[in-house]
Amino acid sequence: MAIKKQFIKSKPVCKVTFSIEATEATTAAVIGDFNNWNPTAGELSKLKNGTFKATFELPASNSYEFRYLVDGQFINDTDADDYKWNEFAAAENSVVTV
Repeated sequence: MAIKKQFIKSKPVCKVTFSIEATEATTAAVIGDFNNWNPTAGELSKLKNGTFKATFELPASNSYEFRYLVDGQFINDTDADDYKWNEFAAAENSVVTV
């Protein structure tokens, strides 16, 4: 798993690239605060090496809770900036800070 951040000097946004290795999976998405936990809005593209990846522009100076949804299974990112307990999900969510 990996999170790559690229801050844009001309706009108050950060391009965040989320990637997760899931060679056996057929679908993957990143869901979180920044896309209303919508799997369709967070679809990741599968690369030839089995990694799923996508880049999203997130407003800077914020923190966002998120999780990966891989073939219906929720997965946290081991490279997350932090983790936060979520009462609704009764689980920890990954946190990315930009």
